[in-house]
Amino acid sequence: MSEAAPEEGTGGPSGASGPTEGELRRERAVRAAVVQGIVGEERPLAGLLDVTGIRRTARALQSAFAPLVAEGGPAVRHTFAVRATPLVPVLRLLYEDRIGAEVASAAELALARAAGVQPGHTVLDSPTKTVAELREALGSGVLVDVDDAQELERLDALRGEAAATSTFGVRVDPHAGEGRRAVFGVPLAHEGAREWIVSAFAERPWLTRLHAHSEVKNAGGADPGRLAEGVRKVYELAEEINAAAGRRQVDTLALGGGLAAGAREGDVGDRAGADFAGYAALLKETVPGLFDGRYALVTGFGRSLLAGHGFLLARVEYVRAMGGRRLAVTHVGTRMAGHSCGRRLAAYDAQGRPKAGPALAQDLAGPAQFDGELLASGAELPELEQGDWLAVLDTGAYGFARHQAYDSLTRPGIHGFAPAGGEGVRFATVRGSQTLAEFVAESGAAHTRALTDDL
Repeated sequence: MSEAAPEEGTGGPSGASGPTEGELRRERAVRAAVVQGIVGEERPLAGLLDVTGIRRTARALQSAFAPLVAEGGPAVRHTFAVRATPLVPVLRLLYEDRIGAEVASAAELALARAAGVQPGHTVLDSPTKTVAELREALGSGVLVDVDDAQELERLDALRGEAAATSTFGVRVDPHAGEGRRAVFGVPLAHEGAREWIVSAFAERPWLTRLHAHSEVKNAGGADPGRLAEGVRKVYELAEEINAAAGRRQVDTLALGGGLAAGAREGDVGDRAGADFAGYAALLKETVPGLFDGRYALVTGFGRSLLAGHGFLLARVEYVRAMGGRRLAVTHVGTRMAGHSCGRRLAAYDAQGRPKAGPALAQDLAGPAQFDGELLASGAELPELEQGDWLAVLDTGAYGFARHQAYDSLTRPGIHGFAPAGGEGVRFATVRGSQTLAEFVAESGAAHTRALTDDL
């Protein structure tokens, strides 16, 4: 067995049903990455993205919602939460499969534009929009969701300066106050919040959208039932606003994202991706009026689209005996991949083949020098040796984006892969490896004498 922490009943390399299509693509990609030099002694870490899996999952999302939309009514616009994987080629890939962009900063907006995502397929919902960013967004045509009364006051003033081509909504946290504090959006359960929202819409006919924001834990997605309940509360708020206005002022509901990724990186229907069809059906059951044609819908999934289709491949540099157990020191740690609690790991030999042998409890450490760099404790994997390869799976979202330059570690290259006839694999560079010269330049080399000569 070469894989740690498999999900019960899902088969896998050692399961009775054998590996899934996605697992076979991954195994072939690891072998090809070693053979083709995508990774090696001089390139001990890389991120790999399964383009086939990403495309199939994007299309599964489209297929899940399409049958529920009322004929002749507004469509569903799907967007990808750029923070999950902020890479321009990834955004372009998704956009070609009709997935737009949900951006939370000026830089993410720039990434979406670089990928060719059109303004009408871009949602801007940063909680810290500056006046300059709001002014620029006003005439850009993007969908702008505001967080609070102060931001609305800024928009009031800016709309007096220039005509707006964008559409505007308010982000609402439907669960805040129910045992936790709100961080983003208007906390619907707080005293006076509901009345304020209704009044804000009544005073501003140009507010036409409500955005449901539900809390998502760092370790994974939220409970689908809780997400659907949040959508129900925001839907009822929209009905109240429209009744007070005497017209359909709110014409769009942004449902947010929040679903967990599938347990495996196999294809949809192959014990794999997020259950988009199940979630869409749950929404229809929980909020019967959601799909009756009166409201356009916008989604903003992130983790569920990408996480299971990417993995970090790291070289095992050293293996030490520490505290009576083996410790494998690799080039990937918690600063990039996060802690591996619940995440699957896979072991490969120096040639990139699935590692054979009985499972052995081993600790896994990354390259940064701090106590929290223990990637996994007691991981059950075949015995790792110097030169082997460790794959940290399910890192296609909130993995590649997580890298920090602790200990001045450079960013690894990211590569997409796809089948190339038979068992062949071809790669495309998504982001090149950061060179030492680039890192030094980024660290202020052009201003070396600034503190000694200029002050």
